[in-house]
Amino acid sequence: MVRERHTVQGARRAREFEAFVAGAAGRLLRTATLLAAETPDDNPRARRLLTHALAHTYADWDRLRGEDPYDRARQHLAVRYARGAWHQYVPFRSPPGGVLGGLGPRERLVLVLRLYEGVAEEQTAALLGLTVERVEVMCTRAMEKVLRPPRSPAQAVAKVVPS
Repeated sequence: MVRERHTVQGARRAREFEAFVAGAAGRLLRTATLLAAETPDDNPRARRLLTHALAHTYADWDRLRGEDPYDRARQHLAVRYARGAWHQYVPFRSPPGGVLGGLGPRERLVLVLRLYEGVAEEQTAALLGLTVERVEVMCTRAMEKVLRPPRSPAQAVAKVVPS
């Protein structure tokens, strides 16, 4: 009897999680792709981030108790990215591609959470262990970098030297 109940609960848990993944995996993959600054058709790092986030979310599934599983998966995704990116970031290495490729890992994470995911400043600050003011400053600076990228040396020379 107990074994049957566990089997039924396990099957229900698996169905619920599969339904969640079917609905949320696409958006979570886009978020991971933005964080990794990869292209949508070549995003192995983003796929690894997503796989880890979904595995942790599945492990937490029975403890969610009314919490939004998408929020939990996004939290796992952000934390996994932060731990890996912040420790491996080398600022003088060639930057990743894409529009967000010129941003540092923290700036990219704050920008994606705030603007793409719509996470409130307070939640972003709590998730990252930063003050709200720091999140505001990072988001503003990241937006300035995205909207006004630095000119390449070739562009600067082209303006000075007429062709």
